[in-house]
Amino acid sequence: MLSFDIRSLEARAESVDGVLETADPVWESTDLRPLGNGVHVTGRLSGAGPGRFYFSGRFDGAAVTSCRRCLTAGTSAVVAEDVQLVFATSGIEEADEADVIQIPAGMRELDLRPALREEWLLAVPGFALCREDCKGLCPSCGADRNTGECSCAPATDPRWAGLRDLRLSDA
Repeated sequence: MLSFDIRSLEARAESVDGVLETADPVWESTDLRPLGNGVHVTGRLSGAGPGRFYFSGRFDGAAVTSCRRCLTAGTSAVVAEDVQLVFATSGIEEADEADVIQIPAGMRELDLRPALREEWLLAVPGFALCREDCKGLCPSCGADRNTGECSCAPATDPRWAGLRDLRLSDA
């Protein structure tokens, strides 16, 4: 369960143990979604003063990304992060701070899912590798260098021609 009655939170803290499902409508079409059962979330949600709430917990899951060097899909990344979130109802002075998540005034339910989705997207590695020694793609023909060398000549940058000429004249 990732949604809580605000009135009950003002009286007592709640234990959080739920899953942000892969098929949940909170995910957008371009999001890097979690694998399998989704993102498992545990923690504690409590009141932190009038109109303020604090979540401290952890989430974990797995994501499939593309290798940044060879673009091979299917690179699995385990994502596990500690999360601290502060929520405040609109109109409270602290609600304007950059790290405070605003809750519209009059809301009766605090939904953790949008904030957890954002934290998940920030935690997923943006530059995953299929393996540490990945050779990547040839910049000329696009061949995968992990499967073998291509017949392209090494790419040279014409801006380095002056230095190359100096090196050749010294030899």
